[in-house]
Amino acid sequence: MKLHDLHPTAGARRARTRVGRGIAAGQGKTAGRGTKGQRSRTGASIPAWFEGGQTPIHIRVPKLHGFKNKFKVHYEVVNVGQIAAYAEAGRLGTAKPVAVNAETLAQAGLIRGDGKPLKVLGEGEVGVALFVAADAFSASARAKIEAAGGFVQLLAPEVPESPEGETEAKEPKAKKSKPAKAQPEKTEAKAATAESAPSAESETESAAPAAESENEPAESDSQPAESES
Repeated sequence: MKLHDLHPTAGARRARTRVGRGIAAGQGKTAGRGTKGQRSRTGASIPAWFEGGQTPIHIRVPKLHGFKNKFKVHYEVVNVGQIAAYAEAGRLGTAKPVAVNAETLAQAGLIRGDGKPLKVLGEGEVGVALFVAADAFSASARAKIEAAGGFVQLLAPEVPESPEGETEAKEPKAKKSKPAKAQPEKTEAKAATAESAPSAESETESAAPAAESENEPAESDSQPAESES
């Protein structure tokens, strides 16, 4: 083999496709770009994320700024200063100490009364004895009410009722007992040998007295013979 015999493998080198050289070449006239349009023009560079002018995906998708806690408790809040002012004006009743709860505050217009739990905050001053029942208290509110000779009552959270048809206390499920495993044949063989062993012992014990009884007459016969001699 000589240098002029070397050549590339068939199909390894292919001629460049020459476009725009007439319709007979297969890529003539529009040169594979199609008829008109943005991509048929010179200098068309459209990014892969372009969506033709419609609102792109990164604008359509809502942005997640944190998250919403579905277990958050939303309170109806009221300050002790407002409660004390209404109590001094006689708008919460004339009893002493003045009894305050969510219903009396809703009737007085201090809260909306839409069923949310009530929380008492500590802004303001308390100059009258109050008996306040609420679902939550701030530390400062509790201290101010008790310092004025009042009392606080923390209400227990409401437990949702169980739906109809369900028992309140579910009975524990009984544990399934596992089926007893079949004993292997070896244990049966051992039991058979154990039963046969006592019977063999009893046979040997019964054979021993019989042999002794057979030997006794022979001894008695030999004694007179000795006496005769």
